[in-house]
Amino acid sequence: MINPFKLLGISDDVVNAVKDLGFENPTPIQEQAIPVLLEGNNDFVGLAQTGTGKTAAFGLPLIELIDFSSKKPQALILCPTRELCLQIASDIKNYSKNTPGASVVAVYGGANIMQQLREIRNGVQVVVATPGRMLDIIGRKAIDFSSVKYVVLDEADEMLNMGFQDDINDILSTTPDDKKTWLFSATMPPEVRRIAKNYMDNPTELTMGTKNTGNVNIEHEYYVVRARDKYAALKRIVDFNPEIFAVVFCKTKLDTQDVAENLIKDGYNADALHGDLSQQQRDKVMQRFRDRNMQLLIATDVAARGIDVNNVTHVVNYSLPDEIESYTHRSGRTGRAGKTGISICIINSKELGKIRQIERIIGKSFTKAELPTGFDVCEKQLFSLVHKVHNVEVNESQIDQYIPRIMDEFAELSKEDVIKRFASLEFNRFLEYYKNAPDLNAAALDERGERGERGARGARNSDYTRLFINLGSVDEFTRGDLLSFVCNNGKISGKNIGKIDLKGVYSFFEVENASVDTLFANFNDIQFNNRGVRIEKSGDAPEGGGSRGGERRPYSGGGERKSYGGGERKSYGGGDRRSSGGGGRREGASAGGGFRDFSGKPREGGNAGGSGRRESSGSGDRRRRS
Repeated sequence: MINPFKLLGISDDVVNAVKDLGFENPTPIQEQAIPVLLEGNNDFVGLAQTGTGKTAAFGLPLIELIDFSSKKPQALILCPTRELCLQIASDIKNYSKNTPGASVVAVYGGANIMQQLREIRNGVQVVVATPGRMLDIIGRKAIDFSSVKYVVLDEADEMLNMGFQDDINDILSTTPDDKKTWLFSATMPPEVRRIAKNYMDNPTELTMGTKNTGNVNIEHEYYVVRARDKYAALKRIVDFNPEIFAVVFCKTKLDTQDVAENLIKDGYNADALHGDLSQQQRDKVMQRFRDRNMQLLIATDVAARGIDVNNVTHVVNYSLPDEIESYTHRSGRTGRAGKTGISICIINSKELGKIRQIERIIGKSFTKAELPTGFDVCEKQLFSLVHKVHNVEVNESQIDQYIPRIMDEFAELSKEDVIKRFASLEFNRFLEYYKNAPDLNAAALDERGERGERGARGARNSDYTRLFINLGSVDEFTRGDLLSFVCNNGKISGKNIGKIDLKGVYSFFEVENASVDTLFANFNDIQFNNRGVRIEKSGDAPEGGGSRGGERRPYSGGGERKSYGGGERKSYGGGDRRSSGGGGRREGASAGGGFRDFSGKPREGGNAGGSGRRESSGSGDRRRRS
């Protein structure tokens, strides 16, 4: 059977090199671009998403077109970052490993320029460069581009976003007028279109999919939280995905450092990648990530360009990018080479407009997701451990010598006891940490400006009774905290609760009429932070009427104030909630003696930057990641 790359016109030496890399079939951009570029007669514009194989799309034709018997530069490839420069140079070296005389040099800032100059003087056909360092070398008159036949502008949109327009102009002015220019980009903003107009002559244009759209293999989700709960939300997402291998994007270098440091303190295998690191430090961080010795890479947009790492499962946007188009490049770190991936945004309610803008640009809808409950995380971690135990490879020859001693140790335990204790080794840490876990999901406005969580503001339902409670945001309660507090101590399920209206020193909430008596019967003489808790029936007027501003009408049964039943705080009992997703009322479901405590204790949460209280697991709660 003829190799598919051979059918595209690639020579045997290059086909064999590609096979050694594990390439079996060309990607769509490679299949369409390679035959066109092999002709070598036209300028070219290729629009395709990050991770679709653009490097091979232009790298393989270059190797076929270059005269490797000459030691003069014949191809110049410009790209925005050091990481991408190194990645492209490495790929082209691999493609040309069976080609006699082939030489490729990477030219980028942060590395020894003298070493790069020596490589150029020794003779090179392909130069891969970042604009800044390339201008330094041109300024030293250390390179002659008079023989350049092909110039490739990779990630052209990002180079322009980073302010390299003038640098690109200066570099291209040193190359021959009759060269062919190949431009590859994930998006086509007007600036990129101007490059095509100024430096190309009737270019062949190839668009894979629709312009500026996102990779079809990537799912897009967003979570709405309060700003101070961002870090806690990130940890919740990571814990709910035990096998996560992700890039987490922050807006600034300081943010990346703060988030990475706090994750490391909390026992996660993470590190930061930003512009203040030396090249040696950056290379070390990237090598750990490529080797999967690190689970979470915390990076800025600039530093993360060129991260071509296989099997990244998630991209997490801890902060949305300032340039909406940059989202395409971020999400492109996952779902590469035909694999699937998930791009997650952690936002506050004010950023919903940005999500809608991104949807229009990439042509895909986001799914509004709900952060998992503490019970859900514990359950997920438990069964992840079970699957690891079930699938672990046993080294029979090494373990056999210890089996008699192990069996003696477990002699008094039943099979069920051994399983329980073994599973509890890891599980107990999550169980302890998440037993008081609050609901981190913020109430977000839907597109009509209505409350998406629990119905439109001011809407009344005759099936519910509106109640007053003298607890509010000053007690550091969220809607989720208040729901947990009421359900646990009122001995009712979350599905019996309607709209929650959180105020400062008091709040209102709706309870199904059939559950009102049960709720009051279970409240008696309870205190919260040394203050008596009161629950009373509110007036029948909607918000803005008699009950506004703290005015309360007594419960119809004579105004008797009912309180907690004995003050006993039950753990892991009723009131467990499951999120229904979307915007409706969160449905309750008993955990069957599950893993959560709705006692109203201080909540988890805080951000990594230090504003507000930061979630900390403590020495007993640290969760190590392999």
